Amino acid sequence: MEAGLFAEWIDGLAGGLRLLLEGLSVVCVAIGLVVTVSQALRLRQRGYRQPRPFNAIRLTFGSWLSMALEFQLAADIVATTTSPSNQNLIQLGVVAVIRTFLNVFLAREVETEQKLEDGQKRRQAHSAAGDIPSDSLREHSD
Repeated sequence: MEAGLFAEWIDGLAGGLRLLLEGLSVVCVAIGLVVTVSQALRLRQRGYRQPRPFNAIRLTFGSWLSMALEFQLAADIVATTTSPSNQNLIQLGVVAVIRTFLNVFLAREVETEQKLEDGQKRRQAHSAAGDIPSDSLREHSD
């Protein structure tokens, strides 16, 4: 009888945990939407028209979606652990694949964006200081 009671307690705990994780996933999407829209409105008010600032906004929203998928994946893991049906396994696999692809491409884009920003900051710093352009510096350092 104790084993049945323990199994019920675990199922109840898992159900509550899954609901909490799914709720956090929805909250992440909602917060990401609000942050992204407010960031876009601020940039628009400042008069930015180039695509680069909007790439940063898109990456911000992508980061929030990635976090939401992490919570969704955790919820699916909990569901699959307590009742490993074919539907739960397929759902877990699909979310894991989507999350993995999103994280890989998001990481690449963030890295590329960071390199572009770092290069732009270096060029601005050299210009402000009246230094020799970085291409010339490279030629002289060889």
